[in-house]
Amino acid sequence: VSFIPGGLDCSISFVSHVLGKVCVHGRQKEILGVLVPHLTDLTKSDCIWQRICWRLVECVPDRWMEAVVLGFVQGAAGADVLSRLLGNLVVKNKKAQFVVTQKMLLLQYGHTTAVLQNLLGYLSLDSLRRTLLLRVLRELLETWSSSSAVKHSPAEQQLYISKAILICLSHLKEPEIESCRQELLTSMMEGVKCHLDSSLPQLRRLGMVVAESISLKINTEGPVLKFEYEEDDATRELKSLLVQSPPLCVVPSLPDDDRSEKAGAALPLVPESNEKPHIAAPVMPDEELDAELDSDDDLTPYDMSEDKELKIKAPVYIRDCIEVLTGSRSEDVDKWEATVKALESLVRKNPAATREVSVELAKILLHLEEKTCIEGFVELRQRAQVAVLTTDPIPVAKYLTSQFYSLNYSLHQRMDILDVLVLAAQELSCPKFHGKTKHSGAQKPCIQLLPGSDSSKDWRRIVDERIKSKTRRFDVGQSHVELASRPNQFNSVAGHFFFPLIQHFDRPLTTFDLLGEDHLVLGRLVHTLAILMYLAVNTVAVTAMGKALLEFVWALRFHTDSYVRQGVLSCISSLLLSVPMERILADMTEELLETQSWLGDVMEKDPDGDCRRLALQNLLLMENLKKKLEAVPS
Repeated sequence: VSFIPGGLDCSISFVSHVLGKVCVHGRQKEILGVLVPHLTDLTKSDCIWQRICWRLVECVPDRWMEAVVLGFVQGAAGADVLSRLLGNLVVKNKKAQFVVTQKMLLLQYGHTTAVLQNLLGYLSLDSLRRTLLLRVLRELLETWSSSSAVKHSPAEQQLYISKAILICLSHLKEPEIESCRQELLTSMMEGVKCHLDSSLPQLRRLGMVVAESISLKINTEGPVLKFEYEEDDATRELKSLLVQSPPLCVVPSLPDDDRSEKAGAALPLVPESNEKPHIAAPVMPDEELDAELDSDDDLTPYDMSEDKELKIKAPVYIRDCIEVLTGSRSEDVDKWEATVKALESLVRKNPAATREVSVELAKILLHLEEKTCIEGFVELRQRAQVAVLTTDPIPVAKYLTSQFYSLNYSLHQRMDILDVLVLAAQELSCPKFHGKTKHSGAQKPCIQLLPGSDSSKDWRRIVDERIKSKTRRFDVGQSHVELASRPNQFNSVAGHFFFPLIQHFDRPLTTFDLLGEDHLVLGRLVHTLAILMYLAVNTVAVTAMGKALLEFVWALRFHTDSYVRQGVLSCISSLLLSVPMERILADMTEELLETQSWLGDVMEKDPDGDCRRLALQNLLLMENLKKKLEAVPS
């Protein structure tokens, strides 16, 4: 470096070649972990070292450029540091431009949020590079608003792209927003539709957050888009990316005098903003306000210390409950509330009376709407439906399954039917809980919410425990206490719950198309069938159910919605766990081989992580069951 001010020419291309070769051979962290901090210190105040650093990276051959650029982006302590180290490399070198603007943002998604902030902050710190920032934002929005990308890319990549979009938005200036306002609006409308159509709640929430952020940027004065969703740590982290924190290096650059003057000048602004509410508060003069307040002093309050709340007596007969629930008189609202709260226990206490009107009562409960604001109304209605179904399973199950494919039902009502069938099947297959009203309310089906939430963990836990019980382990653990055995009431009615649900799935109705746009309900249906199959273990109809289920899910194995594919894989798990392996090998040998080949493809190629995990779990389960069957002496 001492020769450069003297006017002597120096070449560092050899050093660049060494650096590139070392990085591409897997020693990127070792060399750049030392070199980047050293160059960061040297380039703080020396422009000659900045030019040396720029030349060092520019002279790296294209075949090694990716490894070097990636190492610098990951190792830099901030966007301003990266800008000092790389300069306008992305403008001068096409390979570096491809790595920074395409590969690291659109083709990869494993980098941390700090790396994204470094990368996009680097693009925003120079006028020549800001054109690349706008181009990157357009490409990210194009991917985010593509329905094909939302369906076929993993949720982790969707989150990565959403973070990149929000960081880009935080760096945009007002003139740039004005120039691409219409593009932002169009992308927002298309993207939020694609995300809201998804069955995965995390993708829907992701679409809402990004759409709100875009709306906040393009509508600075008017109303902004606002969705209702439950905020969590991930959501708050996303929203924080929209607020660009000021660079830390700016504050120390101010002299002490200037800094104190600026601080002193800023202090009076705080009381002014705080005084505004006090100035705007009085709407009328003090005399009029006092007269208004004093005018109510003459009123004597009523003595309500002896008042008691009137308790409405609930009906004691099932037919009285039907009359109350079907009545429309407004004065019966209190009685209506009492009836809804008491209906479940009344049904369970009077099974004979319930069987006389079971189908009629099931119809009333299916169409029942909330008249008043009752706490837990949805749960109360669901528990009453489950009580009716478990009391008279066959006719009520026939009615509910027939209504699932009928006209003039909302998607919510169809999903309510699935929930009730699952809860009733769980109760019938576990008779030890019969009569305990708390069980039916507390035992939620795994389809109550969508995957990605805590509810799906119950289903995974049940399957994992079942697999564990069928896996041979050569160690001695604690002895298990056997529970008292009871008859499985689901045995004789399993077919009435199961078979009607798979009969008409491929027949679209005017307002209901399972294989079309109503894939959310299809996903819930497939998960419901998986649970019913699991609960039908050791029943007479389990083999026929397994064969029918395998034929049903085989048509859905390549569905574009990941929630549906997860349900298909859960059905395979249920089949393997419930149907005896001897019957599977005897009746479904060819189908089993095809399923095994398909599971191998899913495990390697499916973009969804849960699908890959379930496929691997099914393959291991198949292998364990085969070994267990071979170990049994003939």
